[in-house]
Amino acid sequence: MLNPFRYGGVVGRDAFCNRSTELRDLARAMQQGERLFVYSERRLGKTSLVRLAMEELPKAGHVPVYVDLWPTDGEESFITVTAKALTEAFETSAERMLQLAGSFFKRLLPVLTVDDQGHPQVRFEVREMKRESLPLEEVLLAPARIAEKRKCRVIVVFDEFQRILEYKSDRIERTLRSAIQGQGEVAYIFLGSRKHLIQRMVLDSTSPLYRAGGHYPLGPIPDREWIPFIQDRFQNSDKRISETEIRGICDHTGGHPFYTQHLCHAAWELCATGDSVTSETIGAAVDLLLDRETYAYSALWESLTPAQRRTLIGLASATEGAQVFGADFVRTYNLQSASTVQSAARTLLERDLIDRENGSFLILDRFFRLWIRRNAHRE
Repeated sequence: MLNPFRYGGVVGRDAFCNRSTELRDLARAMQQGERLFVYSERRLGKTSLVRLAMEELPKAGHVPVYVDLWPTDGEESFITVTAKALTEAFETSAERMLQLAGSFFKRLLPVLTVDDQGHPQVRFEVREMKRESLPLEEVLLAPARIAEKRKCRVIVVFDEFQRILEYKSDRIERTLRSAIQGQGEVAYIFLGSRKHLIQRMVLDSTSPLYRAGGHYPLGPIPDREWIPFIQDRFQNSDKRISETEIRGICDHTGGHPFYTQHLCHAAWELCATGDSVTSETIGAAVDLLLDRETYAYSALWESLTPAQRRTLIGLASATEGAQVFGADFVRTYNLQSASTVQSAARTLLERDLIDRENGSFLILDRFFRLWIRRNAHRE
């Protein structure tokens, strides 16, 4: 029997624990032509959730366009990746791809290729390489122009949208704000996996995209929703797990989907058919997963300064919402001063090891947090 717990990569509806409210909200935003900034920690399932919402849109009159900004590094790659996603969302034949490109991207050169299955693909090159002549506005206005010509609703999803903050200028933010204001037949969903960056982008009054759309944070899944989900999958495999043990799993993972499914996957493997999961089973599953990551976590740990390590030890050990800049935290974890913690936290944020959470910070990798607890006595 296949392990029923899925983690990593894009998954389908059967792998979701609830999320029905979020799915309904996203589908409504897409159909109503809204602009929505959706953000959460990494691996919380944003991409899978939005892709599922796109798949369940009515086929007639709705065209979803998924733009992955992760591989981009500047304005030119943003332009070419977006043009490619738009073209391939609307057309599947080589001839019609070229026709669409010629109609809507006058200053881009389309190059056709074929994938391993023989399907045509397109990529774009900028005809004029001067920075001031990059056809950014042309590409950002294309969704509305295509929607008007094809008489349809276009849904553009920009995944890993915080990447644009790493570009050399804020021209994309400023141009995007202006371009999308009048696009009534286009919905925009902006996905971000660095919460503090997306929040700053949409809620900071100095940002070009300030209040350019609604903001929709995704959080962990409550224990009450995990209990039936996990129990059903064990029972369907002729294995059992109690509510108490499920709550123990969620204590380790904080209800984060990736880490909860990963730990359940390991516990399911360790539980024999006809048996029940015990606290010992869960402990063995945690040991197994941490042992697999020891080399990577050790290398990461060695790359940190003593102050950064002690800050992480404090975050791993203290209660949720700890006042990390307070005197008690500084004294307990042998940090010199609040400014020392501030400097350490700033670097840990930049390295994407922690994120802000309810006035404090949390360690993003739940297993790294457990590994720190296990190894903190060595400091």
